[in-house]
Amino acid sequence: MIRKAKISDVPVMQKLLAQFAKDGKLLARSLSELYTNLRDAVVAVEDESGRLTGCCSLHIVWEDLAEIRSLAVDPAFQGRGIGRRLVMECVAEAKKLGIGRIFVLTYEKDFFSHLGFQVVDKNIFPQKIWADCLHCPKFPDCDEIAMVMDV
Repeated sequence: MIRKAKISDVPVMQKLLAQFAKDGKLLARSLSELYTNLRDAVVAVEDESGRLTGCCSLHIVWEDLAEIRSLAVDPAFQGRGIGRRLVMECVAEAKKLGIGRIFVLTYEKDFFSHLGFQVVDKNIFPQKIWADCLHCPKFPDCDEIAMVMDV
């Protein structure tokens, strides 16, 4: 089941994201940041147990641009289409909001290509987008792939 995130999900989301951040696959998010941006987030929850199995956020950047970020699926639940469903829920929300483009910075090019994202040059994004990058240990030598989807 995919649903909007709740306050009670935040500590679990942070732990899940921290697992991937430790491996350098995404940026860690503080509890403060997750609480502040809670309305951006959706979660996947196992029907039987209610266990949170994944999360993803749609972060609005500008009038016609949003970012998919903080996509993580519990390793025990990967390969079941949860990541795809989380991203597509964010895409559906972007459509409802009238947002025309969604971008992602990722190491998972094939995953996002299958969902309709196309590789672009990172330099096409406004300077505002790079605010998060300043907190990344890989800045300024980012090796992530920028991808865009026209909604």
